[in-house]
Amino acid sequence: MGEGEHEITLEEALISSTLRKQGLQEMEGKWREFLKELKKVSYMAAPMVAVMVMQYLIQVVPVMMVGRVDQLSLSGVSIATSFTSVTGFSLLFGLAGALETLCGQAYGAQQYQKLGIHTYTSILCLCLVCLPISLLWVFTDKLLNLIGQDPLISKVAHKYSVCLIPNLFSYAILQSLIRYFQTQSLILPMLYSSGATLCLHIPLCWAFTLKLNLGSVGAALAITFSYWFNVIVLGFYMKYSVACENTRARVLSVGVIRNVKEFFCFAIPSAAMACLEWWSYEVLILLSGLLANPKLETSVLSICFTVTYLHYYVPYAFGATASTRVSNELGAGNPRAAKVTVCAVTVLAIMEMIVVSTTLFSYRHNLGYAFSKDKEVVERIADMGPLISLSIVMDGLQALLSGVARGTGWQNIGAYVNLGAYYLVGTPVGVVLAFVVHLRAKGLWIGLLTGSTVQAILLTLKTSLTNWQKQASLARERMLKEVVPREESVG
Repeated sequence: MGEGEHEITLEEALISSTLRKQGLQEMEGKWREFLKELKKVSYMAAPMVAVMVMQYLIQVVPVMMVGRVDQLSLSGVSIATSFTSVTGFSLLFGLAGALETLCGQAYGAQQYQKLGIHTYTSILCLCLVCLPISLLWVFTDKLLNLIGQDPLISKVAHKYSVCLIPNLFSYAILQSLIRYFQTQSLILPMLYSSGATLCLHIPLCWAFTLKLNLGSVGAALAITFSYWFNVIVLGFYMKYSVACENTRARVLSVGVIRNVKEFFCFAIPSAAMACLEWWSYEVLILLSGLLANPKLETSVLSICFTVTYLHYYVPYAFGATASTRVSNELGAGNPRAAKVTVCAVTVLAIMEMIVVSTTLFSYRHNLGYAFSKDKEVVERIADMGPLISLSIVMDGLQALLSGVARGTGWQNIGAYVNLGAYYLVGTPVGVVLAFVVHLRAKGLWIGLLTGSTVQAILLTLKTSLTNWQKQASLARERMLKEVVPREESVG
């Protein structure tokens, strides 16, 4: 081997060694970045789960209290809860999802004034939407009678729904404020206010429902008082906290009115995205009433829904975290950071879902005893165990990816995905399996599981094929399109 060849080989070895070191350093840097983001989303998701669970308990406590009054009151309140959720609360919840795109990306782009303006726009628009919903609730008894509900139950449901009308407006404001704080990663104020509200709500509901003998009316009044208390607490924090100083804006300004069109551009598909999924569960409950032995089938489905619904708040919190971090990073023009966030939250969510689904599958034969002493019900729940475990995974994935969609601004795509997944695939499959193949409640649940699986697959494909650089450019273009005038600031 000549001297020249030896020098070339040595030079190649040095280059190869340098490239290898650079590759290891780059990989180490990516790993550190991933772990840092994983830690960040964990700290945000954990309190968010607590917030969502406490919000849910505010609706559950009145049903528990009314159950101690009499069976008629319990039936009426249960029907009214389902009716008001489908016709009102689900719509407001979905509409407020527009703020996850608008406020989240504005905060990342440091357009802080826009957070206050978008929030007030949302409150204005949602309160206007509450007006026709309130009118609909006034005729609750007539609508329920039309679909064949017992007149006595309809009367109780009517009273409960009418007493919930003031709560409709507080719910609209609260959902807007929750998104305002969430998109700034200000989770602790919501955690404290939700905790204080729940502590007030339980004795208040007991006093109104049982002590003062107001029954279902007392339960509705307790919910209304509690929600308004939560709104007032968060409103004061927004108004006077130093943490919200840069994001406050005038309540009545030209910007609030001017942003109505932009708000509805995201709010309408966001509402469709949420409602189409929400309503599919109610459709299944209604269909279960048409099966042979409807009492047993409805009980089985209700228990399955209770299990999956209680867990749903965990992946929803992951989705809310992903929505916040992705929208912030896209607004700031950091596509790489947005992609890392999606990977970190996905890993965290999958780990949690595997643990929960495995645990439920292992204890499927005992799960039914937590809800019923009826041996037939317990056996049916055990038979549904594998499907419940799969639902935990699929529902969790779609909840997480729906959060990514809201943060990125894909509400239109999400609405079409949900329409196709649940109403063109899931529900028809469930109907065929339940009524043609005679799998009964199991067939309906397989249909729902099929819908959520299709939804998760389509959203996964959309997310994995996303050009994050392009999304960051679109977000920056949207945020910089309109600079908030200086005179609209609060000082």
